[in-house]
Amino acid sequence: MKRHTPLGLLFLVTCGFCTAPAICPAAEAWPRFQGPTPSAAASANLPTRWSATENILWQANLPGYGQSSPVIGNRMVVVTTISGANKENCHVLALDPQSGKKLWQHDLKAASGAKNNSFVSRAAPTPFIDADQITILFEGGNLLSLDHSGNVRWQRNLVADYGQIKSAHGLGASLEQNDTAAFVWIERKNDPYLMAVSKTDGKTLWKSPGLGVTSWSSPRLVPVGESHHLVLSGVGKLAGYDPANGKQLWLLEDISGNSTPTPVPLGNGQFLIAATTGTRRSASAGKAARSNGLVEIRQAADGTFDAEFVWRAKRATSSFGSPLAHRGNAYFVNKQGVIYCLDLVDGKEKYAKRTAGSVWATPIANGERMYFFGKKGTTTIVKAGDAFSKIAENDIFASATAEDEGEDESDPPAAATAPAMGGPVLYAAALDGESLFLRTGRVLYCLRQ
Repeated sequence: MKRHTPLGLLFLVTCGFCTAPAICPAAEAWPRFQGPTPSAAASANLPTRWSATENILWQANLPGYGQSSPVIGNRMVVVTTISGANKENCHVLALDPQSGKKLWQHDLKAASGAKNNSFVSRAAPTPFIDADQITILFEGGNLLSLDHSGNVRWQRNLVADYGQIKSAHGLGASLEQNDTAAFVWIERKNDPYLMAVSKTDGKTLWKSPGLGVTSWSSPRLVPVGESHHLVLSGVGKLAGYDPANGKQLWLLEDISGNSTPTPVPLGNGQFLIAATTGTRRSASAGKAARSNGLVEIRQAADGTFDAEFVWRAKRATSSFGSPLAHRGNAYFVNKQGVIYCLDLVDGKEKYAKRTAGSVWATPIANGERMYFFGKKGTTTIVKAGDAFSKIAENDIFASATAEDEGEDESDPPAAATAPAMGGPVLYAAALDGESLFLRTGRVLYCLRQ
């Protein structure tokens, strides 16, 4: 079949790497969007080179199309996809991480549909996995929990509960979790909301108004003292909420362009935030750069909270993926593939170097190495440190056949949706011990030394 790459919101799902203390109830390998802590993921034997005949353990074709990140735990890799002309079919698949064999598949009808094309999100929200369950959100309004065998524990129809979900280009927010609750952010056009539901039975614990702005980023729990704040990022606003009751604790509005990257927690109330120049190239890059930087949440003597920038970037921007913090440096990557390395303490720029191509996914750090995933399949591996040193470049799509990334028969033909952009898109990556998983719309690859 002919290769076809979607246009539009390819940035809705980006892999990530979180440096905050683990807040998941179980030490899963890669339990959620933005994965685990660096120490949990580090592996000296992670591959640095791969090709059609080298270090690709397996690749699995997926039904339909999906933009979410894989999650890994309980000896399985879980991915989500959608299919049908109106995104009417939702799919959850569990694969054996050693062989790629399908362990089970759960299918359900979407709570609401939208024309299946390249300009809307397609299975964009990433689920999470813990010791008891897998909790999944589809942008059509399905929220459900499955056990590790693929059986339904509970499920909800958010459209039936709270009305239609209409947003520009669809939803992109992945789920966040703590020990007892799943956090769901529906930033729709009318009456957006943030809610917490019980992981045990799916019942609503609290529901609060959303930001009322454009956003495709994900909520993130940021450690603040002995507790956490649930931080949301949308154009022109950063806000922190009490995860226990949904009360807004603080609001920062001195920011712009922060539509897509997810906050990256650092501990002690600090997190990295990123923003973009937008779709037009202009002199606004410097203005956008001041919205990229390090933010700190502070508590006043009266017990109230506020948040302020500790430092702002001079010229670094980060278009689609979230920034990365690793070994004393912060890394921002724009859609042209330029890596900006800044000192994590004061924001001083150490280097700016271009990778092989546009980078739309969040990079991953692993010990001495950092992986930057180009949207056209080329992963640039860079040595961690103050100076740019490239270790290797590898093209995953050089090993793929046209059939691997062709159109699914259940989807509308390419001519009816959008023109091709010259190949498939690399959306997300995840780590599990010595294996690196790369996910495109229709294929999941497992790389191992």
